[in-house]
Amino acid sequence: MKLISSSFKEGERIPGDFAFCIPDPAHHVCLGKNLNPQLQWSDVPAATKSFALICHDPDVPSRGDDVNQEDRSVPASLPRVDFFHWVLLDLPATLREIKLGEFCREVTPRGKPGPAAAYGARQGINDYTNWFAGDNDMRGDYYGYDGPCPPWNDEIVHHYVFTLFALDVAELKVEAKLAGQPVRDAMQGHILAQASLTGNYSLNPSLDP
Repeated sequence: MKLISSSFKEGERIPGDFAFCIPDPAHHVCLGKNLNPQLQWSDVPAATKSFALICHDPDVPSRGDDVNQEDRSVPASLPRVDFFHWVLLDLPATLREIKLGEFCREVTPRGKPGPAAAYGARQGINDYTNWFAGDNDMRGDYYGYDGPCPPWNDEIVHHYVFTLFALDVAELKVEAKLAGQPVRDAMQGHILAQASLTGNYSLNPSLDP
């Protein structure tokens, strides 16, 4: 199976149009357009009954002590964990493309509704749900896609991995909350094929774009 995008190519920087936050010289960052990128795929197994899509950042700091703090930086040596940006499942087996901005066209404070989505699919919550849990203005359930917003003082460039899974079931059964790791767990034993596309992004002006 092959996954490509007209929005960015493998290994390239993800354009700011697809980010939750973009650089701002006065305030470090400001909100971006937060468009979901265009994705298309081919060479699908004949037995496919549905698709699932996950976007995750494996480079998120495991501790938040230094995140976005003036006169401090997040060291490159710090252990990193997964942060899920998009969880989408039960996409029909006949689908071959997600159009630009089809699932997300802006930052939505307190999150977009869900889990119902286009094509009869379901979208899970992303990890901004936990990130904003203590923010009175932003907390809520963040369903669907929300793009990159790595710490502006992180010493490393973050990678965003879009992975499409061809599954042998039309509807994936997820017993736990509809979120990244439970969906990953539920897919085990049902994956016929998978393909990934990785872009990178940073808000640290000292790092190469």
